Formats: sequence, C-alpha cells, structure tokens
Amino acid sequence: MSERSTIGPHKVVLGTYSSHEAAQHAVDLLAEHKFPVEHVTIVGTGLKLEERILGRWTLGRALLTGASTGAWIGLLIGLIFWIVTPRVVEGAVISGIILGVLFGAAFSAVAYFLQKRAYTSMRSVVADRYDLLVDAAFAEEARRLLSAVLSTPESAR
Repeated sequence: MSERSTIGPHKVVLGTYSSHEAAQHAVDLLAEHKFPVEHVTIVGTGLKLEERILGRWTLGRALLTGASTGAWIGLLIGLIFWIVTPRVVEGAVISGIILGVLFGAAFSAVAYFLQKRAYTSMRSVVADRYDLLVDAAFAEEARRLLSAVLSTPESAR
C-alpha cells in the first residue's frame, strides 16, 4: 500500500483493500468520527464481470415468475381504479389480478421460448482491489483519524 501516491490532481490514496466491504468499513469509521466523508471516494481497480448462476430456468419457473409479477401489477392497477373511480367495486381489483396473472404468464412464456439460455443468473462487476481516495486537503486528517481508530482495541469488530 502506497499511502503517499496520488491519483489525479486532487486525490490521495489512503489505503487499498481487498474487498468493497472493507473499504466501506473504513469510510464508516471516518463518518462515525465526524470526518467530512463527501471528500472520500472508493475506486475499484482490476474490474471483471462475475455471473453467479442461480439455478435452472424452466418453462414452469418462467410461468410462475411471470404470473406473480403480473399479479402484483394487476393488483396495483386494480387498486388505482378502485380508488379513482367511485362506482367501481372490488371486482376491479380481482379482475386486475386475474388479467395480470394471465398477461404476465403469457409474456413470460413468449420470453422463455425466445431466450436461448437454460439457466438464470445474476451479473455483477467486481474489482481485484479497492482504493480509498480522499481530497488532498483532507488527507492528513483522514490518515490521523484512521490510524487512531484502528489502533484502539474497540475497532476490532
């Protein structure tokens, strides 16, 4: 870790961390001690795309997901009609849910057959390391504060 290196004309590296959570923890420590954290930046370096496989994507799962999403949308639309239109009774809500289930399942089935993957996943961008940067004018105060906080036994959480 090079504490004296500078990134850009006005930013100084306070520390380098292996995880985003560790960098966030350092910022949390600064914030808890009334440091002006609006002058702090977390920068990820060595970015890569990570795709976590959540499970198989089947027609049944697609229909269930589409139907449940459609039900929520239908409920919302039905409630809006029920609130806005004085003569509409509870049937608007029930009709909205039923139509939402049907349309949601139908659209989800079409999307399933057009999709070429047999699995569902969640993509995220992760970094090899995370640099904690601070404006040069606040660097000494931030270093002093972090070293004081991290040297106390209470900070070992």
